[in-house]
Amino acid sequence: MIVQVIAAVLLAATPVHADAKVTWTVQPADGSRWIERTLDPGQKVTEKLAVRNLGTTDTVFALSAADGYLTGQGHFNMLSSDKKSVDGGTWITVQPSVAVPAGQTRVVPFTITAPAGATPGDHPAGIAASVLSSSGTVQVESRVGFRVMLRASGTVRAALAAQRVTVHYERSWNPLRSGTVHVTYTVANTGNVRADARASVSVAELFGAHHRDGGAAAGELLPGGTRPADGRVHGVWGLGPVHAKILLSPADPAGPADVTVWVVPWPQLFAVALLVALVLVLRARRRRFARLLEEARRESRKDRHQ
Repeated sequence: MIVQVIAAVLLAATPVHADAKVTWTVQPADGSRWIERTLDPGQKVTEKLAVRNLGTTDTVFALSAADGYLTGQGHFNMLSSDKKSVDGGTWITVQPSVAVPAGQTRVVPFTITAPAGATPGDHPAGIAASVLSSSGTVQVESRVGFRVMLRASGTVRAALAAQRVTVHYERSWNPLRSGTVHVTYTVANTGNVRADARASVSVAELFGAHHRDGGAAAGELLPGGTRPADGRVHGVWGLGPVHAKILLSPADPAGPADVTVWVVPWPQLFAVALLVALVLVLRARRRRFARLLEEARRESRKDRHQ
């Protein structure tokens, strides 16, 4: 069995320890953190990577390229060796391995070839150097790599959309206090280039008062990527229709997502009902008191005439 340990794909300069004797880094040969290239369909370019052996033993490192993606926490990663790449990872050709003496660095060229039919936009990938080590009967693959952000030339479009939107009103049962509108949704990158997404939620209610939260960064999204998000807007009374609007940047070409919910102001209705009941009780008591007082007066007049 082979268990894969994926480490420091984003921060290529971070050393990885496969065991006590093997420690290494891999990064672009020019010292940058990752490679970004825009290519025309069919174009081929050559780049270089550097593998540095920080350990005390000579080591052969396996080299590989694969499609890149973002984890649920927003960290860049690349497909594991048991999964087949279908996008940017297939554009890269690199030799299968490199032997690096202890304490030395080896520079390895690799090529990037954009397919003739490459669609415009981003095609993220990554390159990694890995070693196998044993842990009992289990083979552990440890690897470190860096991003290769590839873009095919042509018309690019940055666009986000809010999907699966739900709106929930969190009321305060104190009729003199307003509530909070909680909006949950999924931010989807519907464009063909990566986007640093920002989102905010605005709310309009019956009296036309508008509220807006401070806005928050949803983080980086690759084309086709999604990420759950939510927003809370405080100070909303919820007296009937409540309109929630999600504002995204880059903007959705179809316009912002707009959802309307009807909120029944139960605390205020209960307060009004209690007030009406109290007024009716007071009126009834007042009428009863007036009736008793009138009866007492009549009895008093009868006694005087007898």
